[in-house]
Amino acid sequence: MNADLGLQRLAELGLSLPELRAKAGNYLGWVRSGDLLFLSGQGADGWTGRVGETLTVEQGYQAARSCGLNLLAQVRDAVGGLAAVRQVVQVRGFVCCTDDLQEIPQVVNGASDLFVAVFGERGRHARTALGVRALPLGFAVEIDMVVQLG
Repeated sequence: MNADLGLQRLAELGLSLPELRAKAGNYLGWVRSGDLLFLSGQGADGWTGRVGETLTVEQGYQAARSCGLNLLAQVRDAVGGLAAVRQVVQVRGFVCCTDDLQEIPQVVNGASDLFVAVFGERGRHARTALGVRALPLGFAVEIDMVVQLG
C-alpha cells in the first residue's frame, strides 16, 4: 500500500490525519528499532471523563478511534506516510472507566476497527484492553501500538 492509498482510504471514511499532539511529558512520540516502530500512547483531545459515568461506550469507541488517528499521524511523522506499514503488530488500549464496566474491548475496537479499515489484513493485530481509574490529562482513552515497517 502506498501512502496515497492509506490517505485515500481515510478520506473515503470521512477522516483525515490530525496535526501531532503536544507531548505531555519527557518522552518521544515514536522510536524505531530495526523494522519495528514503537508509538507512544495517544489520547484524544475533546474526549475526557470516564466511560460508564460521563461517557457512553459508543462515545468511548469514538475516543479510541480518535486516538488511532493520532497514532497514524505519529506514523506519518516517523516515516513520511502510511505506505511503510507492513503490519500493525500490537495495540494496547487503556480505558478510564467505572469499576463495573465490562465493554472495555468494545471501546478499544474504535482504534482496532480503524486500523483494519485503513490497512485491511495488515491492520489486524494482537491487543490488550484494560480498564483503569485515571489517565493523563483526564483522557477517557489512551492507545499505544507497535507497527512493522517494510
